[in-house]
Amino acid sequence: MITAIREVRRAKGLTLDDVARRCVPPTTAQTIGRLETGTRTVSVAWLNRIADALEVDAAHLVKLPERPDIPVAALLDGSGAQAPRREANVAPPRAAPGMVAIAVSGGIGDYRAGDEIWCERLAPDAFATAMNRDVLVPRPAGRFLFGRLIGREGSGENGGKLHLLPLGAGTRQQVVTDPAWIACAVRLVRPL
Repeated sequence: MITAIREVRRAKGLTLDDVARRCVPPTTAQTIGRLETGTRTVSVAWLNRIADALEVDAAHLVKLPERPDIPVAALLDGSGAQAPRREANVAPPRAAPGMVAIAVSGGIGDYRAGDEIWCERLAPDAFATAMNRDVLVPRPAGRFLFGRLIGREGSGENGGKLHLLPLGAGTRQQVVTDPAWIACAVRLVRPL
């Protein structure tokens, strides 16, 4: 089987050791290197472990003749665009189970009309992981609040009180008590 493990890993800016540590259970950089180069056979189980570590679908790690790769043509930084030193490809983003999206219909804060904000749903015991990030919080009667999670009081099953700063100039902090879940923004998809 011909894989694109190396290309995807490099496109994501990860080292062999980074991927090895992200695997569940963790493995060694040497093992990942052998799987990349084909000196060790890549089983379906290994393909799935590495795909999870790279946050892509396992199908993106297999080179198929009918699936076009997206080659990296240039690297962009503060000094401009340069040709990459090594050949690389990018993989499209992967939606995880339980994700929700926000479609931006009018520009507000850092977001523009047409943007999609992909969010990971979190249970109350994981609310602390979303501190200082943009979150979507359900409210009664089918309403929502979207803003930066800037504080949290209490914890446990009910989530406690969440302090949010809505987007936009001149907005005031809002407090939401005991939401059943929140969704933390993890990816911005923006058409140009």
